[in-house]
Amino acid sequence: MWLAGAAVIFGAHVVFGLAGFGVGLVAMAFLPFLMAPATAVVLMTVFAMIFTIVLFVPLHRDFSPRAIGGLLLGSVLGTPAGVWILAVAPAEVVNRLIGAMLIVVVAVEFAGRFPRLRARGWDVGAGVLSGVIGGAVGLPGPPVVVYAATQSWPPRAFKANLQAYFIVNQGVIVLAYGLSGLLTADVIRLTGVYLVPALAGTLCGMALFDRVDPVKFRRFVFVLLLASGIALLLRG
Repeated sequence: MWLAGAAVIFGAHVVFGLAGFGVGLVAMAFLPFLMAPATAVVLMTVFAMIFTIVLFVPLHRDFSPRAIGGLLLGSVLGTPAGVWILAVAPAEVVNRLIGAMLIVVVAVEFAGRFPRLRARGWDVGAGVLSGVIGGAVGLPGPPVVVYAATQSWPPRAFKANLQAYFIVNQGVIVLAYGLSGLLTADVIRLTGVYLVPALAGTLCGMALFDRVDPVKFRRFVFVLLLASGIALLLRG
């Protein structure tokens, strides 16, 4: 059982180290078969909080604080609702809605009709959705990644801004989990059990990042979103 969990967490963190997101998208496709879904959600949120800091440190010079102000505001507003959903409701419908949304977004991108969301308010809206989805099913990335993909940020700025956002987003969500009793002793134990494969995967992904050119990086981001959307739509 440990080996299967370690393989999932290692692979998810390789993707995370490379793309700057996706750890929950990859891990949550498999971990619920190995542990309770709520435990998997909280565990991967704790890991995401830890390793976003690891990713952010070498990219901090590419971070633009003004770029994520609205996203952070929306995240703080949306997180309590998401944590409440995790505590009281099944996540299958939410997962399928996210999956369908991702597939539509990728289809629009591949058709060459992806918009530029520059108007005021889009960032706050993406942050609210990220907070709700992150709190409910451990997948805060899709709304923020979609918003970031419309901003024409170069790869290093894209990754740096996402990590700065996720440091705050995941920290708020973990705090809410603690206050609601979802951050259990079992989650803390599993964090220690799987810390080494998570770190190894993150470092592997970081090593691959500098070898990817901007066009291939964007393509990789949207292929990952498509795969995640299909998995969520089918698995629920």
